[in-house]
Amino acid sequence: MSSIADQTISALRGGHDALVAFVGKLGQEDLVRPSGASDWQVSQVLSHLGSGAEINLAALRAAKSGGATPGGDFNKSVWARWDAMSPAEQAAGFVESNQRLVEEYEALDPTTRAQLRIDLGFLPEPVDVATSARMRLSEFALHQWDVEVGFDPSATVSAEAVALLLDNVGAMLAWTSRADVLGGRQAHLTVRLEEPSRLFGLRLGERVELTDAPERPDGELVAPAEAWLRLTVGRLGAQYTPEAVRLTGPVSLDELRSVFPGF
Repeated sequence: MSSIADQTISALRGGHDALVAFVGKLGQEDLVRPSGASDWQVSQVLSHLGSGAEINLAALRAAKSGGATPGGDFNKSVWARWDAMSPAEQAAGFVESNQRLVEEYEALDPTTRAQLRIDLGFLPEPVDVATSARMRLSEFALHQWDVEVGFDPSATVSAEAVALLLDNVGAMLAWTSRADVLGGRQAHLTVRLEEPSRLFGLRLGERVELTDAPERPDGELVAPAEAWLRLTVGRLGAQYTPEAVRLTGPVSLDELRSVFPGF
């Protein structure tokens, strides 16, 4: 049976291959179109993914060799180099840089996948391969959506990625949510997801948190799981909201969108 690390690395490969095929069909004018990421054109999203792959690869290689993860100055130099590229160079560079990262993950043997610890440079302590790969998958899958939705407003996050990322949403709410936008109003909602199915509570109060499904909810959110995932990272604008999303209770969908401003 494959491990979470195996499944996540497989999802990184699937996402890479799909996005590379998509980017291969884009012309110069396509690369400068608006993306689903606020204030970024398509090529800038690809630049972000390419530079992120380079930085992640450096951390992975440092962990394998026992060396120190390059610091903030290294990251800044990588970003500056990518920012200076033309749109076509950013697209081509993404393909090469992300391929190297995915191949490095794929080359890890089962023991290394289970035992290696990676210092990502911004967390209190090193993490295992599954966690490192999942964090990259979260970044990759959402930015893949940013690229694709620039051409198709009905685009969705890949089902393979959603299944691996869905149950980690709660741990990220402290960084991805803003309870203050409701002006002190509180609500406890039932959240009912489909594909895959989940049932839990969303408490909106002094902080935003996931709970067990409430016995007496103030309202209910019903949504495809991938739409919920996008909501929590600010990617469920009205033009990108499937008809299957339904919300009842004292909080409107626009207000709920404001709780999750995204990044």
